[in-house]
Amino acid sequence: MTRTERYGNLVGVVLPFLGVLVAIVMLWNRAVDWADLAILVAMYLITGLGVTVGFHRLLTHRAFATYPWLERGFAIAGSLSVQGSVLDWVSDHRKHHAHADQEGDPHSPHVGHGSGLAGLVHAHVGWLLETQGQSDWKRYAPDLYEDPAMRRIGRGFPLLALLSLLIPTAAGFVVHGFTLDGAARGLVWGGLVRIFFVHHVTWSVNSVCHFFGRRRFDVADQSTNVAWLALLSFGESWHHNHHAFPRSAYHGLRRWELDPSGLIISGLERIGLAWSVVRIAPERQRARVAAAA
Repeated sequence: MTRTERYGNLVGVVLPFLGVLVAIVMLWNRAVDWADLAILVAMYLITGLGVTVGFHRLLTHRAFATYPWLERGFAIAGSLSVQGSVLDWVSDHRKHHAHADQEGDPHSPHVGHGSGLAGLVHAHVGWLLETQGQSDWKRYAPDLYEDPAMRRIGRGFPLLALLSLLIPTAAGFVVHGFTLDGAARGLVWGGLVRIFFVHHVTWSVNSVCHFFGRRRFDVADQSTNVAWLALLSFGESWHHNHHAFPRSAYHGLRRWELDPSGLIISGLERIGLAWSVVRIAPERQRARVAAAA
């Protein structure tokens, strides 16, 4: 990782945290209302689902198919989460599956940094200063690398990161009567605070969901299911299920396993915007559980 990449990632971690501190002061002084929270929630939904449905289930694992224009739309929405370019994200995640909790895993809490608190910190944020974005695109994401549109979206990541802040700033400016105070509130709540939450929820799947939680399938890695994180992560915290069946469009495999991303994919399928949706038959699930017994 170059010094520029390391400093860029450090800014990406620290700046949203500073935004949260500013938001606490603003909240204390009541500089927040339902409009600010609506902007935050809207941006959280767009960018969070851009990661879970777009970057992860569609582009990384090809759990369903869709039209090229919608695929690119998901790639842009995921890029607005400010978690790196689409090629970097997909390559890193495919590499994670190829070496899950073994040497070569970009963000395992069990390899290279101890298996205790140090490993957990590495899997959560430490890897961003060491291994993030270092996976070989040609090896781990050749389909995206060979797609000119995806390469353009990847190259445009710095602009998309800036746009991720400008959109809520503009929204705050408009809904608060075209005032600079409204623009500042949009920037803080819909921009920095939202990025902070999307980042740490996503990173918790890397760290918490390989450290705490429950397991029921026969898998070689140490992935876990963490129920309390399911809603905020849009179903990504059923991570053990995902490692058992990586191509499944649904990470929640039981009726009570809340999986908003899976519901979105089902909705897209119903209206003809998704097809070839990968589902795991109950028989396959039972066989994997039996093998673990």
